[in-house]
Amino acid sequence: MNQKRIQLIDGMRGLSLFGILLANLLIFQYGMWGKEELDLTGINQGAHFFTKVFIEGSFMPIFTFLFGYSMIKMAEGLRQRGLKVKRYFARRFLLLAVIGWAHATFLWEGDILLFYGLMGFFLLLFVNRKTKTILVWAILLTVLTTSFMLIGAGFSGESAPEEEFMASPAYIKKTNDVYANGTYSEIKHHRNNADPFENMPDALVIVMLVLAPIATAPLFLFGMYAARINFFSNPVQEKKLYRIGTVILVPIGIAMKAIFELAPSTGWTDFLIGAGAPLLAVGYIFAFAWLYTKFMESVAMRAFESVGKLSLTNYMMQTVICTTIFYGYGLGLFGKLGTAGGLLLGLGVFVLQCTASSFYLKRFQRGPLEFILRMWTNFSWNGQVKPKKDKKKKDIEAHAM
Repeated sequence: MNQKRIQLIDGMRGLSLFGILLANLLIFQYGMWGKEELDLTGINQGAHFFTKVFIEGSFMPIFTFLFGYSMIKMAEGLRQRGLKVKRYFARRFLLLAVIGWAHATFLWEGDILLFYGLMGFFLLLFVNRKTKTILVWAILLTVLTTSFMLIGAGFSGESAPEEEFMASPAYIKKTNDVYANGTYSEIKHHRNNADPFENMPDALVIVMLVLAPIATAPLFLFGMYAARINFFSNPVQEKKLYRIGTVILVPIGIAMKAIFELAPSTGWTDFLIGAGAPLLAVGYIFAFAWLYTKFMESVAMRAFESVGKLSLTNYMMQTVICTTIFYGYGLGLFGKLGTAGGLLLGLGVFVLQCTASSFYLKRFQRGPLEFILRMWTNFSWNGQVKPKKDKKKKDIEAHAM
């Protein structure tokens, strides 16, 4: 059953990468801030509504949950070998942050790896804590985050000051031109030097940076808690729980996000999107697990698992493929494909990744970036965890006798 549990988690990771790709296509096509200023009609308007309600903001939290889950499972494996957990994680998170920095600097502004690497150091505070302690902190931070959102909604009242949180029109116009027509050097310079927050007070930027880790911490911790209690280790036996979670959370999350998109923007509708997106993410986790119990041997599930096993490599390849398609130094389709075309492209790219990942795993055990990360984490050329020296010495002595 342990193998099935691992396959289920890999499948969920593949699912999250699919949703992340579809959501990120809005950024690839229109820029981080330009995607909020679209004027669409017809099928593109419908595709945009679908993306906003069913996809955007509800697949990254799945990846967040799985990050915490995998962290605990890795820690358990290290402890079984008698190794110091935090030392290995510190190296792992350092390299992850470096990869994220390089990704954001040289390829694309939508990177998440730098944030995940830095959050990993925060999560080290919990890796050796009791299971109950992790759950209590997850709940406390959820309550704290929800309280902040409710207070913000109350103060905003009927008019949410959206303009304070948006990039300036001049920045968006310049970005559209540079990304569509610029060379690699021009795009890189604009990405790393232009200031999208010239209309935003410095104090507000600082507050957002401080609150971001607090707002995302609960799902990391709930993932750690789920791993501690071995949730998802017996999919067939847990099927009823998956079904209940799906039936309750998916409709609620969709309804909350749909109201945000359809109703006039106020502080209270902002609360709906802030709460609805992670609720839908958890609903998707249960839904995928439920479907997994029915179709675990299907081609589709195997495809999700293959992509999930190569998650770091596939995430980076999504950036390489999409920036090449949309940016001026590639095909130059920035802002030209439409949101409906973007969804179709995303589906095509993901099918390509499923196929390539399946073929790759028939010959290799790990992806290239996954292997480099393991080499650095374990300080070994073959990527394997080195046995503890005193244990290795005892084994040699035992064989000698």
